[in-house]
Amino acid sequence: MKISVFLNLFVFATTLAFAQSPEVVAFSSDRWEFSGEHTLEEYKGQSAVKLTNGRAYLSDVSLKNGIIEYDIAFNSERGFVGAMFRMQDQENYEEYYMRAHQSGNPDAMQYTPVYNGMAGWQLYYGEGHGTPHFYRFQEWMHVKLVIADQQMEVYIDNMNVPVLHAFDLKRKAEAGFMGIYTGGKEAYFANFSFQSVENPPIKSAPQSFPAAKEGTVMQWEVSNAFGSKQLENQTELSKGFKSRLNWRTLMSESSGTVNLGQVSAVAEETNTVVAKFTVDADQKQIKPLLIGYSDMVTVFVNGKAVYGGQRNFRSRDYRYLGTIGYFDTVYLPLNKGNNEVWFAVTENFGGWGVRARFPSSENISIAE
Repeated sequence: MKISVFLNLFVFATTLAFAQSPEVVAFSSDRWEFSGEHTLEEYKGQSAVKLTNGRAYLSDVSLKNGIIEYDIAFNSERGFVGAMFRMQDQENYEEYYMRAHQSGNPDAMQYTPVYNGMAGWQLYYGEGHGTPHFYRFQEWMHVKLVIADQQMEVYIDNMNVPVLHAFDLKRKAEAGFMGIYTGGKEAYFANFSFQSVENPPIKSAPQSFPAAKEGTVMQWEVSNAFGSKQLENQTELSKGFKSRLNWRTLMSESSGTVNLGQVSAVAEETNTVVAKFTVDADQKQIKPLLIGYSDMVTVFVNGKAVYGGQRNFRSRDYRYLGTIGYFDTVYLPLNKGNNEVWFAVTENFGGWGVRARFPSSENISIAE
């Protein structure tokens, strides 16, 4: 018993030894860099900043692990409010945000990585990424983020147990600056502070996502980005088109998804990439392949189109989210020997990704 108490005290003391004191940065400080509409106001007894479709950055801060805290208040109208951390620049960071209009729903709040200015909420949802919570509208709520390597815990108000445990942060754990933002609405922020802690205490039990199932494509060759119009109405890939592509290797996550947002920012001329792999077949055959994508795809086998689909946000009805999953099956016409399978994936909004898995690996092998 005495040994256990001693060890706990030692761990606590060690944590404190590698921690800075919390640093409070008032929003009146010239350290903040604002974009969008903002005003300094008094709101319900607190000195605050009101952001309307705006952002505020502390670019003179470098934090890898530690604690970020702030008070926030907003109304029930549709919109998004949150914090950015480990920012490498204004387009690449980790993000936590609240959806006011989804209060009480499974996606009331969410964690997502951001690559090249693109959040991936269509790729990262459910356990480890989002969770329900009922908000108190137009009242102050306290938010505490505990960030430790590839984990983050979120506490609201006086919680002793985190409301969200993001146990697999997707970006590399490296120090960066931080900020806050609102999208599509206004919100008040007050009492912003941060604290660098080398090993901040994580209360949640260790978790991990299940390993990818057998037959999952885990390695992709991904092209440079180009405009979707280059493949418009094309049912066969030309040699000229192929010659213009450059390739890099990207690995799938345990879900099977490869986040294509790592390749490029999305614009009219850079909204599409090709993700490809090679299948070696023992014999000529038709082989089912489970696929998921966001947002639009054309699948080519040995240069010829065999499938096209789209899963844009709200493209089917006003509730349709377009989240990724193994929701479609393509029947691949494979020749004996090596077969190239190309996915031309176009991004519109909410996450750029692709995944593929063979239900059966009989008579085939996926090249690595």
